[in-house]
Amino acid sequence: MKLALLSWALLLLVLSLGLGPQPAAGAQESCAQRCGDKSGPCSCHPTCSGLGSCCSDVRDFCLDILPYSGSIMGGKDFVVQHLRSGPTDGVVCRFKGSVETHGHVDDSQQVHCVSPLIYESGPIPFMLSLDNGRTFERSGTWLAVHPSKVSQTEKCTLVNETRWQYYGTAGAGGNLSVTWSPGALPTIYVTIELWGYEETGKPYSEEWTAKWSYLYTLAENVSNSGTFTFTPKPAPQNYQRWEVGALRILDAAHQAGKRDVRSLWSNEHALAWHLGDDFRADPVAWARTQCLAWEELEDQLPDFLGELPECPCTLAQARADSGRFFTDYGCDIEQGSVCTYHPGAVHCVRSVQASPRYASGQQCCYTADGTQLLTADSSSGSTPDRGHDWGAPPYLVPPRVPGLSHWLYDVISFYHCCLWAPECHRYMRRRPSSGCRNYQPPRLASAFGDPHFLTFDGTNFTFNGHGEYVLLEAGLTQLSVQARAQPGMMPNGTQALGTGLTSVVVQEGTSDVLEVRLTDGAKMLQVLLNQHVLSFDEQRWMDLKGMFLSVATEERVSIMLSSGAGLEVSTQGPSLSVTILLPEKFQNHTRGLLGLNDNPADDFTLPSGVLPATASARQLFGFGAEWAVRNESSLFTYDSHFLVNNFLFRPKHDPSFQPLFPDEVTAYSHLVHEANAFCGEDPFCSFDVVATGSLSVGNATRAAHQLHQRLVQSLQLVVSCGWVAPPANGHKEGITYLVGSTIRFGCDHGYSLDGAEASTCQADGTWSMPTPRCQPGRSSTVLLSIIFGGLAVALLVVLLYVLLSWRRKGHRAIAWGPRP
Repeated sequence: MKLALLSWALLLLVLSLGLGPQPAAGAQESCAQRCGDKSGPCSCHPTCSGLGSCCSDVRDFCLDILPYSGSIMGGKDFVVQHLRSGPTDGVVCRFKGSVETHGHVDDSQQVHCVSPLIYESGPIPFMLSLDNGRTFERSGTWLAVHPSKVSQTEKCTLVNETRWQYYGTAGAGGNLSVTWSPGALPTIYVTIELWGYEETGKPYSEEWTAKWSYLYTLAENVSNSGTFTFTPKPAPQNYQRWEVGALRILDAAHQAGKRDVRSLWSNEHALAWHLGDDFRADPVAWARTQCLAWEELEDQLPDFLGELPECPCTLAQARADSGRFFTDYGCDIEQGSVCTYHPGAVHCVRSVQASPRYASGQQCCYTADGTQLLTADSSSGSTPDRGHDWGAPPYLVPPRVPGLSHWLYDVISFYHCCLWAPECHRYMRRRPSSGCRNYQPPRLASAFGDPHFLTFDGTNFTFNGHGEYVLLEAGLTQLSVQARAQPGMMPNGTQALGTGLTSVVVQEGTSDVLEVRLTDGAKMLQVLLNQHVLSFDEQRWMDLKGMFLSVATEERVSIMLSSGAGLEVSTQGPSLSVTILLPEKFQNHTRGLLGLNDNPADDFTLPSGVLPATASARQLFGFGAEWAVRNESSLFTYDSHFLVNNFLFRPKHDPSFQPLFPDEVTAYSHLVHEANAFCGEDPFCSFDVVATGSLSVGNATRAAHQLHQRLVQSLQLVVSCGWVAPPANGHKEGITYLVGSTIRFGCDHGYSLDGAEASTCQADGTWSMPTPRCQPGRSSTVLLSIIFGGLAVALLVVLLYVLLSWRRKGHRAIAWGPRP
């Protein structure tokens, strides 16, 4: 805390002296090795530009780069902006303090670096040397991205990728082609290589290691035309242990297998096309052998299923629980529901965070009617993953390597058991879908409009403070969410009688600090990571320290924290709307404006007491003022003189601002009638029309309120009675196991049902009837056969008897009748 106060004191001193950009007259006034530092006579911190306090050489030493992101596979060339260099002894770029690549200076004196193969995603710090590695005075950040989140223009493309991955199986043969953008590699000739991925050593031990290896060259000195076609040949025996890999295309001038040079990678994929003659001779038998070996290994590895979160019961829950679950890009309803591995599903989600011990992942898939699709009912069901597809901090080692660990332990085995051999039951038995009997939806709170607060416990109130306030604090995970509120303007140019949220900032424990705010004038969202403004021109998903960030549109930002808490921040009219989702474990561990303890009566808890639920609007204004942020605990970025002068220097709650209170709107009767006519029964909309004089503001508030209500409805607890197996020698109809659902049973031919034909899921989570049994030889068909067969036999006996009787009578007539 003392250090924080000292930093603020130094900043105030700098500002009071009116220091702008200063000449780099000495080490103290230079940004060499000082990036991020506010101290000294001038600043090297990201906020210095807006405050006019930068050292003059900040752009030379605190580097901006373009492009700023690329695949974890490496090989991306990026240019250091604003830095020019003459001849040098050599350019060396050092990533994470130890991984070095060689750069160069081009003809226009721009400095280039090449990103490395690095086995992890997220912001990667790097340093730059212009003297061949003797000194590293310049620094910046590179964003390493999951291979599947890299744009297609940055890859080489396997034409008809499915054929590559089925090559050698029935109906898959002939030539294969790869394409790329020639402009991405400025050279006349290229080399095309195959690299393989493996993880060696005892699983879950310190010796477990991830490794990409150069295997062999497919073609040398190929014209950089953007396409290459070849007929695959079986690889030599010593390369066939690699079953997952990728192609790499690079300048033919480089030595084969040279690492960390400018290149294009394909998607990682199943290397069916490079496997040996034994695979091609009988791919089913080969794949079956691999499947059985995987099955044997799985039975020796720890059971990871027990620590996975349970799936949401419905599609609506899965899409609303955005703090813990996020869209699986392999099956997305917003992208046309192309669900290659889960036909029958329309949408899947994955658990955002990997499991704590084994770094595993959960997957949940749903049908068009919102029903969860289970592997026990269909091979299209959702399957959990031993290796989380997105990886897990600290990355680098198995099974935490983004994408690739998942390929080795969950995807290639699916090829072995389900796609190349008919052994899918083995895979599904070891990757069973999660049920949802113990799923607990998160708790939900929102703030929007003028602003209005809807707490976790269902209370709502309006607090029109002008300042910075604590929305939520939770000692359980050291979670802090703060919001800034500012007054807007009336249509006539005067200050509005209410305020709106203009910035929301969050940190949990030692995570990064993420702030979402409205920019001045344009009213567009701006996102700051550790007080540095982010660009989303290249990536809309970022793996950050302690959180994930997704920017779906220009108007909405999703933040997913390591605890399972989530924030959705969006623009609603001239202000921000924020929704916070908290898992049930946070109950009784929070404080601030939004409360959470299942007791609405104490939602107005002050640091020193509790206001009654019947408190007046003016009392609630005082309640909100008590939750003003303190300077020493503020997470906000003050990177302009306006913010410094209005929020850093002034009280965190402005006592001079007097808003309109909800119980005083009758004084503005000329607006009340218009507001009520426009807003109907939405009190928040009506109040905001009166407070701002704007119907559009009221409409935005109404839309935010309706969204909150839809989310509350989606996150209602749903009772599940759990999966029901069909009876032995029988079958069932129905795959929905939620309250009110009915499952019907029947028996195979030759068996009869012993028990109820149907069972219904009850409100207490139990089935109304036990699962029946199918008994042999007593089916209705058999009984009817016996009955009608018996009748037929009896009828035949009667007919024979009558016939015999008739014949006897005929003989007597001949023997005893009159003679001629």
